[in-house]
Amino acid sequence: MKFFPSVLLAASAYVQSALALPANITDVQDLDERSAGLVERTASSTGTNNGYYYSFWTDHPNSVTYTMGSGSRYDVSWSGDGNFVGGKGWNPGSGRTINYGGSYSPNGNSYLAMYGWTKNPLVEYYVVESYGTCKHLEWHLGTSGTLMGTVTSDGGTYNIYKSMRYNAPSIEGTKTFPQYWSVRTSKRVGGSVNMQNHFNAWASKGMNLGTHDYQIVAVEGYYSSGSATIYAQTS
Repeated sequence: MKFFPSVLLAASAYVQSALALPANITDVQDLDERSAGLVERTASSTGTNNGYYYSFWTDHPNSVTYTMGSGSRYDVSWSGDGNFVGGKGWNPGSGRTINYGGSYSPNGNSYLAMYGWTKNPLVEYYVVESYGTCKHLEWHLGTSGTLMGTVTSDGGTYNIYKSMRYNAPSIEGTKTFPQYWSVRTSKRVGGSVNMQNHFNAWASKGMNLGTHDYQIVAVEGYYSSGSATIYAQTS
């Protein structure tokens, strides 16, 4: 996942808000929430919406539309060149059980995952629940990922992988850091994910996390197309 300088983001937010505010905004809270949704579609944004933390990034704004919904809901549609990752959740993350649902219709490289970061050590992690043809993910895990074992949780089996990112963008700038993965072998869109089960399984393989930063239920698309409506809550 990549990040743009906050100055550029602020400038983009101002321009988009001035040019494209919907006509039916009725109060300041609604204005803030609608403006946040407009910011996300331009490049990169993080913040809160309806009590949930959100994060969104794209390298090709014209290929994706990401819209805030009520509560934890968000809607996304995408097509064409480019890469995006976006979703809603919590900051900080934890070993919480996440109940999620909605619809997810990818065509090509995409995944639906519980996604987050920790610091000290810096780790990017994924619990992948569903995916498209996902050659990008398969290539990434096949070339730089190591299969570490499996974990059974919430009625399914997940393959555990560890991969490395070298001199790559992170929540702490350009760094080298590991990625931890649990990839469900039988895809689903909806159910419960006990994050602590995955954290414990990773730790048993020497894959230790640090202090939690954000944690979201994310959709990623990579040079593909599709649409999704996702919502989540904790048990």
